[in-house]
Amino acid sequence: MPPKKLLDQYREALRSKHYSRRTEETYIAWVRRYIRFNNMRHPKEMNIPEINAFITHLATQKNVAASTQNQALSAVIFLYRTVLNIPLDESALRFVRPNKPKRIPTVLSKTEARSVIEKMDGVYRMMAQIMYGSGLRLMECIRLRVKDLDFANHQIIVRDGKGENDRVTMFPDSLLEPLRLHLKQTKATHEQDLLAGYGTVHLPYALAVKYPNANREFAWQYVFPAPDLSTDPATGTKQRHHIHESSLQKAVKQAARLTKIDKPVSSHTFRHSFATHLLQNGYDIRTVQELLGHKDVKTTMIYTHVLQRGGLAVKSPLDS
Repeated sequence: MPPKKLLDQYREALRSKHYSRRTEETYIAWVRRYIRFNNMRHPKEMNIPEINAFITHLATQKNVAASTQNQALSAVIFLYRTVLNIPLDESALRFVRPNKPKRIPTVLSKTEARSVIEKMDGVYRMMAQIMYGSGLRLMECIRLRVKDLDFANHQIIVRDGKGENDRVTMFPDSLLEPLRLHLKQTKATHEQDLLAGYGTVHLPYALAVKYPNANREFAWQYVFPAPDLSTDPATGTKQRHHIHESSLQKAVKQAARLTKIDKPVSSHTFRHSFATHLLQNGYDIRTVQELLGHKDVKTTMIYTHVLQRGGLAVKSPLDS
């Protein structure tokens, strides 16, 4: 059997470490760019000087953001450490990993948030309500499965959130009945798929092997399934995936334009607004941290800077 290609080995290493599919594709793209930048030389023939040149090129010629530079460097270092098993003297790198600049998030007022949501229709409106009412990230909302909605305890379970962590957040009372009705429609679609010989769904990690029939159970189906069947690139199976994130992003942008809000509104703006409004309502920052799934309370502290009277509720001397 011929030896596996480098990028195939790299992909397997990423999957063994449970990196997300999105991170997998991004890291592979960076390694390709690293190899092409160095005239298609094999990474085994290169080391710190070539890494320096590549990352410096990204920073000075491509003018990439600090977060992008860090991502590219992480992808290349993962290649050497995990796939090639070549130690790198990182102290010899000529640059310092740039710190991601602190940005004050865009936050909508309660009136603005409701106005944007009211301009949305159908399933996209419901998804926006979940992001604002429960603090979910875009992909956390899109990847919700039926079993993650706990109607009895009024809570939503977020599986494999950022950092592969699970967490529990609130289930807004106003969404209980609409989501029950929505799941009836989703179940009808799933039953039609089963009758047509389909009805499976992608399962994370090796669950499909451990529970061979779980991928047909309604509990594992996506809450917001795609309108059409598609082929899973990993298995070649034709099945129903979740709604594509770009569809929700476009719906949010369109609603913001119709509302004529002079702010850069995105799907993540609802999560920022969720956190800020909880703090405005007097909830403890540790509670908000837990609901958001932040590892460090310092991350949550950014929302204290966008409260109505500043981070410390200080009154301006002009208003005294």
